[in-house]
Amino acid sequence: MTKLFISDLHLSPSNPTLTQLACDLLDAKKNQVDEIYILGDIFNTWLGDDLVPDEFASFVATLQALSAQGIKLHLMVGNRDFMLGHAFAKTVGARLLDDGYLLDIAGHKTLLLHGDSLCIDDVSYQRYRRVVRNPILQCLFLALPARFRQYISDKIKQKSQQKKQMKTAMIMDVNQAEVVRVMRERQIDLLIHGHTHRPAIHSLETQAGNKVHRVVLGDWQDKVSYLLIDDRQLRLHDHRVAGEESQLRLT
Repeated sequence: MTKLFISDLHLSPSNPTLTQLACDLLDAKKNQVDEIYILGDIFNTWLGDDLVPDEFASFVATLQALSAQGIKLHLMVGNRDFMLGHAFAKTVGARLLDDGYLLDIAGHKTLLLHGDSLCIDDVSYQRYRRVVRNPILQCLFLALPARFRQYISDKIKQKSQQKKQMKTAMIMDVNQAEVVRVMRERQIDLLIHGHTHRPAIHSLETQAGNKVHRVVLGDWQDKVSYLLIDDRQLRLHDHRVAGEESQLRLT
């Protein structure tokens, strides 16, 4: 069984080329994979499942075609599209996963995250994350007219961009101690996430001397980035990662 993982596409109505790139990749892989996991930030902004931009029609149709073909689709929200819900997932024939989803991959206990929860050094962001993930506040937001939702979203993005310029790259990356804590607490030996836009395969050694691995999915700009996993190995396809650094034997 072959699984495809992608994240951080950041699709936007203003960038039809990127949407087409996503459609092309998914269409090219439809006869090679059994499951597809999209681990958050599928969209650069999401104002609610009732406000799907017309510019995403081709992407929605591509997901629906994959589901109709029998490919299992799994979606996870990110820090940009945290308002994406079960209604959209149902529309495209996908399952909406909780952040922190466990599965078995070739005998490896695996944890899937978007990745922002690991960036605990960014204290202000973690505080913001707790607020916007509040179900009551989300319901209140969805009750607003579209123009007000857009206004609030624009203000949040503007403020976020201003703060981002003042933060160091280290603060916005994962906290290594938190990675170790989560992997130990969840008793996993494979962690897959996106968010940081730093594609790589990291190997860590546990206190017992065993090796565990963290795979970081890349963001999409003008080039695709994806992870393929079968019963024998995983391979990270990204122009920033090459050679032995892009693959890992699982058996």
